[in-house]
Amino acid sequence: MSLNPALSLRDRDPAAPHRLAWLLTACVILWPLWQGAGIQPGTLLDPANLQPMGQFLAAFLPPETGSEFLGYLGQATLETLAIATAGMTLAIVLAIPLGYLASGAGRLKPSLNPGTRALLTVLRGIPELVWALVFVRVFGLGPTAGVLALGLTYGGMLAKVYAEILESVPPQPARALLHTGARRPLALLYGAVPLAARELVSYTVYRWECAIRASVVMGFVGAGGLGQLMDQAMKMLNGSEAASILLAFVALVLAADLLSSLLRRWMDAAPAQRVSPIRWRGASGMLLALAAVVASFRFLQLDFGLLLDETSLQSMGEFVLGFFPPAFEREWMWKVLIASGETLAMSIMGTLFAAVLGLLLALPRWRAPWVLLSNLLRSVPELVWATLTALAAGLGAFAGTLALMLHTAGVFGRLYGEALQNTPPQPAMALQHSGAPRPLAFLYGTLPCVLPQLLVYTLYRWEMNVRMAAVLGFVGAGGLGQLLYVELSLFRHAEAATVIIAMLVLSVLVDWGSAWLRRRLAGY
Repeated sequence: MSLNPALSLRDRDPAAPHRLAWLLTACVILWPLWQGAGIQPGTLLDPANLQPMGQFLAAFLPPETGSEFLGYLGQATLETLAIATAGMTLAIVLAIPLGYLASGAGRLKPSLNPGTRALLTVLRGIPELVWALVFVRVFGLGPTAGVLALGLTYGGMLAKVYAEILESVPPQPARALLHTGARRPLALLYGAVPLAARELVSYTVYRWECAIRASVVMGFVGAGGLGQLMDQAMKMLNGSEAASILLAFVALVLAADLLSSLLRRWMDAAPAQRVSPIRWRGASGMLLALAAVVASFRFLQLDFGLLLDETSLQSMGEFVLGFFPPAFEREWMWKVLIASGETLAMSIMGTLFAAVLGLLLALPRWRAPWVLLSNLLRSVPELVWATLTALAAGLGAFAGTLALMLHTAGVFGRLYGEALQNTPPQPAMALQHSGAPRPLAFLYGTLPCVLPQLLVYTLYRWEMNVRMAAVLGFVGAGGLGQLLYVELSLFRHAEAATVIIAMLVLSVLVDWGSAWLRRRLAGY
């Protein structure tokens, strides 16, 4: 007696119609995003693109090792490290008071502090590359613009996270101090900060690691360091110098990753596992950090006196006033809307492709041989990848999508791999013992257990990729960044203001959407 095939399929997998409906919905949504991201795989095989790309990559070998160039490279490497350290110092100085104002911790009646939180949204919503481009117009080429840009963007990021960390600790000690008559700053300092100190320091060290990558990116708009040297080599199509710069940057990022990981591991370790007294090690760590900050500022020889000079203040005021009022003509707004859609499509498709590639890099059987590849992919900034992919795919959104995919795949390879290693092996082993092949055991035993964590990582990274997609156009990779670069180059500041507003709105909307999706995932 034969059964109805459709009924048999439903009996074997009751969720099949539901999955099919989701698959069709995904196809309907992704098709316009595919088009908006300008994805044309055939262009990667176009001889017109392959020839210059092949010539440029062939010029990478051997890397430049001349003594004069290595001297410039060493100085640029130190400058990059100093920009990141000085920028983080300014960010911390800005984040402490803003985090205090934004936090509801230590209040007898919690407050949302909408004004301070709105300011933080503006500071972190505008990419540091945009701030750097604006400061370069005011202060000229050099590290001053990069330090100030990092200080503003990372100050907003740190203040938001500092406030959230302080709000997450038990409130009883701070409230007890408030009830005894202590003022709120002292109640926070002695009641909340000691409980959150480990997490605060750990996140600050992680952000310093990120600041090193960001300081390289800002060099592409003239803010000094390795990025400025790389931009010059790329424009001159000097592959041997570009190869040496890339090797120096990868070594710097990997060293920063290692140092950051060691510091965070030390912070997470139990007190009994630490060899020397906690207070002594904390004091020595503070002295080393202070020495690094002083050395960074002395090496860079920053001139912040322009911020107090009357002529400079007048020039800056005229420059800022040139952005107001923003241009809101219908034709221009339509152009900005199209660029916003292109930026969003680049971020989504680049993140999705990276998630697939990152999962392949993170598979347990493949983990060991591909760790080096994951580290290499994530060590090269998206803007550097975009300059390379623009040679392979031509100018436009496709180059930006490929750049996001390559860098983010390395990030996912690391995050997904750690998540898979922490997943209990029993479900997959039970399926294998029952005769299921290893791929099916992973698909139905391991992946469902770790999928919520992977989705959370993916959504967090998508938020970052939206901001990065908005600036990849600075090297011709389409989207809002390309529009902003053109308008600033033509000194059309009112139109540029509209593009910056669009970047900010898009970033806020994606943050809200991602947070909503994460809450939905947490509910399952």
